[in-house]
Amino acid sequence: MKADKHQNSTDQELLEQFYTDHDNEWLGILLQRYTLLLLGVSMKYLKNEEEAKDSVQQIFLKVIQELQKYKVEYFKSWLYMVAKNHCLMKIRERQGKITTEINDRLQGTPEEETDLQALLQNNHTLDLMEVSLKELNAEQQQCVTLFYLQKKSYQEVSEETGYSMLQVKSFIQNGKRNLKILIEKKLQEETNTK
Repeated sequence: MKADKHQNSTDQELLEQFYTDHDNEWLGILLQRYTLLLLGVSMKYLKNEEEAKDSVQQIFLKVIQELQKYKVEYFKSWLYMVAKNHCLMKIRERQGKITTEINDRLQGTPEEETDLQALLQNNHTLDLMEVSLKELNAEQQQCVTLFYLQKKSYQEVSEETGYSMLQVKSFIQNGKRNLKILIEKKLQEETNTK
């Protein structure tokens, strides 16, 4: 069994072996050493155990594909970069989904077209949002901040605040609606005083 015989080989020696005979078992031994590192990196970025475990598998596959194509000098630092990039891509995908979800959720009647997302594009509106956020009640303020600004899921908000999922959804919906009303009211007042 190669694994037993080569437990003491350096990363570099295992890589060289792999480049010599292209036997994936060498990479298996190598990746086994870094499973915990990869899980740690994935948890740090994704903050979700299931997703992190999935990511470790995906990173393994990516590593095997990449190493077929070209030679890597410093395996550990390269592996870390691959893992980090994978997680950042995951987060971008997740945020893309969230942005779409926010847009979908905020699409109200035509007169409500100035949705929160459009308002957020504007720096000045961000200032107004900060002020308005403080005017929400404590529960709504906390849930809206965690959900929209810190990009946490309903589940994470619920775990962090101790509210039930139903309460979290309700606080977020009401908070979002109130926030929108407050921001629009402030914008309206500014227009009137100009």
